[in-house]
Parts: sequence; structure tokens; C-alpha cells
Amino acid sequence: MKKGNLIMLAGLVLLTLTGCGSKENVVMTPAGEAVITADGKINITKENKDVKEQKVSEPEKEEENKTETGLLHVGFAQVGSESGWRLAQTDSMKAAFTEENGYRFDFVDCNNDQKAQISALEQFIADKVDYIVLDPIVEDGYDEVLEKAKDAAIPVIVVDRNISADSSLYTCWVGSDFTKEGKDAANWLIEDLNKKNRGAEELNILTIMGSNGASATIGRTDGFEEIAKAQTNWKLLDKQYGDFTKDGGNAVMKAFLKQYKDIDVLVCQNDDEAFGAIEAIKEAGKTCGPNGDMILISFDAGGAAFQAMIDGDINVDVECNPLEGPVVSDIIQKLSKGEEVEQVQYMPEEVFPAETAAEILPGRAY
Repeated sequence: MKKGNLIMLAGLVLLTLTGCGSKENVVMTPAGEAVITADGKINITKENKDVKEQKVSEPEKEEENKTETGLLHVGFAQVGSESGWRLAQTDSMKAAFTEENGYRFDFVDCNNDQKAQISALEQFIADKVDYIVLDPIVEDGYDEVLEKAKDAAIPVIVVDRNISADSSLYTCWVGSDFTKEGKDAANWLIEDLNKKNRGAEELNILTIMGSNGASATIGRTDGFEEIAKAQTNWKLLDKQYGDFTKDGGNAVMKAFLKQYKDIDVLVCQNDDEAFGAIEAIKEAGKTCGPNGDMILISFDAGGAAFQAMIDGDINVDVECNPLEGPVVSDIIQKLSKGEEVEQVQYMPEEVFPAETAAEILPGRAY
């Protein structure tokens, strides 16, 4: 392990994880993890290498700064790793921001902890990075740290989820139109029911939402309900948070099945929730999908969900494109040349019914 690499690890933000009654501070890095103990020592853990314990000194920091000359320093504060979609987004960022492409990349997995994420942003500012990329865990609460970034003249690019801060506090936003995704799902349902001469049927609809306060949750819920409430024969029975996880989707669906005997449509706000819900549905002796007891609508459209559509468990998947790395890199390259960029940039996305899954899956990048 080079001395310079050690200080890069020490300079990243510390996340607090709790296990077996003890706490450790963990630094997430592109290469692995470093656990910093209470005595200030660093346990570096990398694949296929033994754990080593060393200390960091200021001269090492100076050495590292010299070795990084000429690279654009980018810090990315990621939400976490709660889903396959999130992992695909992280991989896209890491692939774009390589040293070969002219970047020094500091990556922090914030484990769905807003306090940890704000600490990560503050550390990026202290490290004087050239650009900050932020995927906000929730919409509110970032104004103060964004003010600090602005005062330090560090451009902030917000990705994926929306943020409530004044637009003057960040350079641009890249991501999905979540409200449109919700509307797309509802409009698909109208179209599909009409094709099957079921447009006038009474429908009982349940929704497994994502994380409380997340913009994807808010947008998909608002968009779907805007269309749904205009359909006089649709009844929105209930909606509960599944936190965008398989376990969350499974738990909520089990509760729904105990409470509601007549379910026509289930809306899962991401694929992982859908996978958990499918397990619960099958355990209860029921079915879902094109030939099932209930219609299942999902979001994200990852490869595993395409296979679930092929297997007959999901009716439709509304795409949420995670491959933001090249788009963000292009924005940073333009900014570094003094060029202007559009403040709102939407990722290209589609709606994929089950009948198209087998043809499209082989060409999917995620």
C-alpha cells in the first residue's frame, strides 16, 4: 500500500456502523474499505491482501497531492447500496471517473444515512475537490452544506433524486422524471385494460412505496395517483413504505395479503420490492403477472426484472435509467472548459411490457 493511498483513505468521510454492541467508523473507497479505530490507526482491507495496520502523517498528504497533479478531483456521495439499480448506478460512475479518463475519484457509500452524507460533502469541501456529485437521500436538509460548497467555488452536480434546495446552490441536476414515470405506469394500465376489454372493471389497487421522503417515492406516487384518481372505477386501497428493498417489499406484501382479500393491481416502486412481493404472493398460494391473480407493475427495469417478466411474474416495468456516469462526466468536462450546461437533464427512459422482455433482455446494459 502506497503512503499516498493511505491518506486518501483517511481523508474520506467516516460512516458509523453498529454490530454486536460495538461501533466502527468505516471509510468507503473505490478499492475497498478502511476501518479507522479509536486509537487513530487504520486497518486497510483489500481483496486478496492481508489486513495491515498503519498510521498517517501530514508529509504523506503532501506527497499524495503531488502525485495527483493534473487529475480532476471528483467526490461522489452515494445514497447506499440498497438495490440492484443503485449498484448499477455506482458501477456506471466508477467506470466513468477513472484515472485513465483523467479523474481522481473519491466515493462514499452513505448507507442511507443523511447525516453521514452531509459529513461526506463537508469532507469533500475540506479536501478541496474540483467537483461534487450528490445523490440526495431525501429532498430536504442540504441547504447549509451546499452554501459551503458554493462559498468554496466547488460546482455540485445533483443526480438521480430531486432536492428541495434553491437551484442557485447547485450547478445542475441529472436524473429521471419520477412523476412522469408514475403517470407512464398508470397510462399503461389503462391501455392494457382497454386492450383486454376490462376498462370498466372495478379495480382494487395497492402500492408498495419506496423510502419515505425520497423524490423517486414522491414522484412515482404523485404521478400514478394523478391518473388513477381520474378513473372512477379505480380504488386506491392502501400504500406503505418498502424502502426500495426486497425485504421491505416482502414484509409489506405479507401485511397486505392478510388485510385485503381482493387485490387486482399491485404497484411496486422498484424491482427489489417487486421480487420480495412476488415471494410473499407465491407463499400465500396466489399468483401475479400477465396470467396471474393480480397485475404487478414495477419500476427500474433491471435485467433481473426482465427475467421476471419472461417468467410471467411482472406485467410491466417502467425504466429508471441508472447509467448516469458518462452523462455526468460529459457535464464536468464541459464545465472545466468554461462551457455552460443545462441545469435540468433527463435520462432517456422507456416502458417495457412483459411481451417485449424476451426480445429486449439480451441487449440490456444493466
